[in-house]
Amino acid sequence: MNMSKRTGILLVLLALPVFVYFFLKLFGNNYYKLPTFFPLDVIENETDGKLIQDTVFHVIPFFAFPSSNGDIVSSKTTEGKIYVADFFFTNCPGICKQMSSQLKRVQESVIDNPEVLILSHSVDPENDSISVLKAYAEKHKAINGKWYFLTGEKSKIYDLAQKGYFISALEDSASKEADRFIHSDKFVLVDKQKHIRGYYNGTDPKEVDRLILEIDVLLHEQENDGK
Repeated sequence: MNMSKRTGILLVLLALPVFVYFFLKLFGNNYYKLPTFFPLDVIENETDGKLIQDTVFHVIPFFAFPSSNGDIVSSKTTEGKIYVADFFFTNCPGICKQMSSQLKRVQESVIDNPEVLILSHSVDPENDSISVLKAYAEKHKAINGKWYFLTGEKSKIYDLAQKGYFISALEDSASKEADRFIHSDKFVLVDKQKHIRGYYNGTDPKEVDRLILEIDVLLHEQENDGK
């Protein structure tokens, strides 16, 4: 081995501990803050002679839908919780199986944390009855009280998707095929204040890895904000 190669290896070995130190210093015990989506207004208040600006953000509107457990899941169910929302249907010929498979990963990552829920809304509620959703939930090993599958009035579900989460959910009434139901592939991360904090492609494992990480980031943020 010539001198230049030895010198290069030595420099790498000397630099490695420094790199590890700064990596841990920057990332080991620190968490970044997730963005909050859809600001609506800025309110100014004066405190101790100082002008304080506070941003008002979009809030997920109230909802209440029957679930695969036979109970009603509503906004009250998510009080004090972080949750992930998505839209699907059980007869979906496309991306729904991938999305449900990825949500199973999310469930496994938060299985011991009661502060995190998953809500999957059917965009075909006429077919996806409580019994149909229950069978689907069992197939995907959804845990009662952790991962809810919701049905109800189609117009209310679509309205919640479009105006609450700002993602697509609609039906092509001119078609009779199973793929006439159109819905987003996005998972939506919602915080304890019912603000949207992230969107993730539910068919992409790397995006779901990011979701799993950012659930932890959000939990840490909300825990510290509450102190």
